[in-house]
Parts: sequence; C-alpha cells; structure tokens
Amino acid sequence: MNHRRLPWPAAVLGCMVFLQGCGGGGGDSGGMQPPPSAPTTEQRTAAATTTAQSDDNPCAPIRPFYWEIGDENSSLASGSVNSAGNPAVYTATTPMAIASASKWIYGAYVAQLRAGSLTDEDIKFLTFRSGYTSFGRCLPDQSVDECVAYQDNGVYHAATDGLFSYGGGHMEKHASLIGLGPLHNAGLATQVRAMLGNDIALSYSQPQLAGGITTTAANYALFLRRMLGGELTLGSLLGTHAVCTNPTTCPQARNAPVPTTESWNYSLGHWVEVDPVVGDGAFSSAGAFGFYPWIDVTKTWYGIVARQQASGQDPDDNLGEGYRSAQCGRLVRKAWVTAVAQ
Repeated sequence: MNHRRLPWPAAVLGCMVFLQGCGGGGGDSGGMQPPPSAPTTEQRTAAATTTAQSDDNPCAPIRPFYWEIGDENSSLASGSVNSAGNPAVYTATTPMAIASASKWIYGAYVAQLRAGSLTDEDIKFLTFRSGYTSFGRCLPDQSVDECVAYQDNGVYHAATDGLFSYGGGHMEKHASLIGLGPLHNAGLATQVRAMLGNDIALSYSQPQLAGGITTTAANYALFLRRMLGGELTLGSLLGTHAVCTNPTTCPQARNAPVPTTESWNYSLGHWVEVDPVVGDGAFSSAGAFGFYPWIDVTKTWYGIVARQQASGQDPDDNLGEGYRSAQCGRLVRKAWVTAVAQ
C-alpha cells in the first residue's frame, strides 16, 4: 500500500473530517482554543461607569466627582457622578485647585528642561530626599525665592538628607536652584506651559511648585496624554529612580501621606502604587482636595477622578481627600482594564 504524506491543507481537512481520530471529538476541551479577545471599549465603559456610580464601594462616599479614562489619543469614557446632598457638579471643564497633583507637572517640567538627562541632584530633589523638610506655605504674592526665604521653608536638615520625606520644600528649593526663583504666579505658569504645551491651561494660586496649580480635568488629561504619546520626556521615565516611602517598613523613609497600611513608592514627582495587597503598579499624583490623576502600569491608559473637597489638612503635606479618591479611582481603573464592574 502506498502511504504518501498529504500536503498541509489536505492534512488539515482530513483532521476536520475525521475529528475523532485527530483527538478533537467528543467533549474534550484539550484541543486548541482561540485566544480570548480583548474587551471592547463599550464593555470597558459599561464596567467603569457602573463602578463609578456604585452605592457600595469607595466611590459612593466621595460624590460628587467627575471621572475620565482615555488613551494617548483622546478621552474614551467619562461621567459626572452627582450627590443628592451636594449641589456641586464637576465636569471636564470645572476649574479646581489640584494641590499635590501639581507635583507630577513639576516633575515633567524638569524632565523636559533636562531633555531626560536628570542630574543626581535633580533626582534627589524630585524623590524628596534633599533634606529640605521644613516647608510650611507660600504667600500668594511671593516669588519662588521669597517663598523659599519665608519662615523655615528653605531650612536644610542634614538629619533628613537622603531620607524620603514628603513635603513641598524639596521642589521649592529645587525650582530656585534651576532659575525659577524670581518668578511669581503668572511667570511660573508661563514658564511651565512653555515647556509642556501652551495649550495646557493652568495657573498658580501661590508660587508653590508642589501644590499651587489650578486647572481642569480636561487640561490635566491633555498633559497625561502627552506623556503616554511620548511628547513629554517624563512618559518614558515613569517609575524610574523610585524609592520606598512607608516609614514603618522602610528605614530610608521619614514620613509619607499614604496610610501606613499601604506601601507605595515615589518616583520623579509621582507615586508608584506597588502595595503588595492593593497595588497594581499604576503611576499617580493625588492631591489633598481630591484630584487624583493616574496612568496604568502598562502606560496604555490614563484616568482622572476630579473633585475639590476641603480636607482640613495641609494641601501639600497630606493626601487627605486624594487618598479617598485614589480608593475609588483604582477600582474604576480595574473595571476598565478587566471590563468587570468592581
């Protein structure tokens, strides 16, 4: 009998006809299965919307707020979640003080100024290990240099040099060192926008690089999209030079605004959410009044939870309402990535 090898298409056809003989018959699921398809934008949007509007997760107590998720090209989903007990309505164009979300913008400014080649001094200041740990506040009409000289803002502490200590003194002193010292609010905004994009509308209510910006979710989203798209150098540096921040578990940390039940790292003006229990590696920069922007660990998606709620805490030295927004935001982020409501 002449046994000749069938050509590939015929062999496949034979396998399809004689399914039992090729091991594909019956109820056996061991055969080749098509790879699962990625969720659609519609599925992701439905899951994120349900999560943001839930009455039974951390998003419920922070109402009202606005949320948005997008990619490097555009916003893909968004919504205003209102509150029966609070008449405020937040949208993409609502101006608000973003407090410590200003830090990410300053980090991006420095990375752009240096064309990505940060000095050791830059890295030390942007990861809050410079020893300038006595910052209080700036007055609205001061210049950067005048703010550094105000009260104990510019006092250097050798004992905290090299230790992570969250606060505005690092960026304020650094700004003075790199030539921003003579600038007041308007001049600061002009300088930052010239480096990051003049179409990003922002202003400073005080000359504080770490916490003084007022802007909108729409404008901050444009900033995040530029990092995702590679137009801003910091996008390729996200998470680099990160340091541990939890003083209960890290000997190199002095103080952090994140509850000690969670351990995040800090990179160049932004957090890296790497807590082993609830972290997903996202990059973020929460502000004390509730403004919480993020980029996911794959650098594919950005998101924002935007609101302004007085926290009773220093807007620079504590996450305050920003941590509450982060608890909601990370659920919305997970819902988007998985297309499963949280």
